[in-house]
Amino acid sequence: MAARILDGKALAARLRAELRTRIETGLAAGRPRPGLATVLVGDDPASHVYVRNKRKACEEVGIANVHHELAAATPPAALLALLRALNADPAVHGILLQLPLPAGHDQHLALETVASGKDVDGFHPLNQGRLLQGRPGLRPCTPLGVMRLLAETGVALAGKRALVVGRSHIVGKPVALLLLEQNATVTLSHSRTEDLAGEVGRAAVLIAATGKPGLIRGDWIRPGAVVIDVGINRLPDGRLTGDVEFEAAAQRAAWITPVPGGVGPMTIALLLHNTLEAAWSPPPG
Repeated sequence: MAARILDGKALAARLRAELRTRIETGLAAGRPRPGLATVLVGDDPASHVYVRNKRKACEEVGIANVHHELAAATPPAALLALLRALNADPAVHGILLQLPLPAGHDQHLALETVASGKDVDGFHPLNQGRLLQGRPGLRPCTPLGVMRLLAETGVALAGKRALVVGRSHIVGKPVALLLLEQNATVTLSHSRTEDLAGEVGRAAVLIAATGKPGLIRGDWIRPGAVVIDVGINRLPDGRLTGDVEFEAAAQRAAWITPVPGGVGPMTIALLLHNTLEAAWSPPPG
């Protein structure tokens, strides 16, 4: 039996509609309009597309957006000064610094300069440390999107074997911690894992986040597993594909996300969610 498709595009549209209703209701009650500042440095074409989509989503739900576009030659000190000014601006509740930054900029320093309470990407060391300790804080958007997709399946995670393939601080490590919060039994694998096929075959829940097209073979999937494919890779012919062999995996899994249309749309929806939370239920500063 073929897997049921986890439609991230449809779920993200539903979440955005819910956010718009919440914001309209809050504004009517006198709450401030949530504000997101987007900061883009350089001329990377993909980054321009991503930021444009995020700004469009802000407009859709009623979040104010102020956009700062800096030349690739902008001195690092000027970028840090802008981030500090946005930290001090009471109309800005969230700051999104689009990555990657051009050569010459210290990405870690820039991310640490953003106030942790406005770090709606969830990349600040304080927010990642709070996640590790199970304390309140802003969580990374893609891992939050993964968890919302898992919730849509209705599968209870407590006690389940969950495998995360990929150990980045943006997806792999945070999603492993979020799964632990739900009492899953979590294994974190990576490029040096021995017998990856065996690890995949034991997993009732699989999160693939490596950026390597087709790394996870479909015949490795445990029958009845839930498969969340975070990977989005462009092939030489222009097609997008994930980290999992979709067609073969879909014949074995109970649930599976497509690429595109799975995790990707959820990332922006949870960015908007984080901005609203930062505005109206601010985490520790």
